[in-house]
Amino acid sequence: MNSCPCGSGNDYAACCEPIITGKKAAETAEQLMRARYSAHVKVDVDFLYATTHPDHREGYDHKGTKAWAEKSAWYGLEILGTTAGGSKDEEGEVEFIARFRDKDGVRTHHERGQFKRKRKKWLFAEGNMVKSQPISVTKTSRNDPCPCGSGKKYKKCCG
Repeated sequence: MNSCPCGSGNDYAACCEPIITGKKAAETAEQLMRARYSAHVKVDVDFLYATTHPDHREGYDHKGTKAWAEKSAWYGLEILGTTAGGSKDEEGEVEFIARFRDKDGVRTHHERGQFKRKRKKWLFAEGNMVKSQPISVTKTSRNDPCPCGSGKKYKKCCG
């Protein structure tokens, strides 16, 4: 079995390969996202270009994308959630994390990808990077309950 790079757990030949080769259309925005990740792994930049919405192709660097994909090691795709993007929708969003190593080291790419249909085909429109949330620090006074959950006062426990 040749496991699909998209992380679905399915065989590549039954998962992303038919979408990438054009034998089958992506039925959902998530399927297209998974196929686009697999296309990065397989260095199929023609598929990446073809599945980018025409309104968002400006500045696309075919040679640069190919060289980058070839030189990167791909560690996995994690789909965090989808909003719309179903078989009857016209637009959708897929939040995902792609992990890889490039010349600068190990990377985590966290994005909310926007997808739109054009002539009944799902296309990638644009992506918005998701920034990590700031760490929240609460100040604990000596006589407050200890934040560790012991039930003791902070000064008698972790303080």
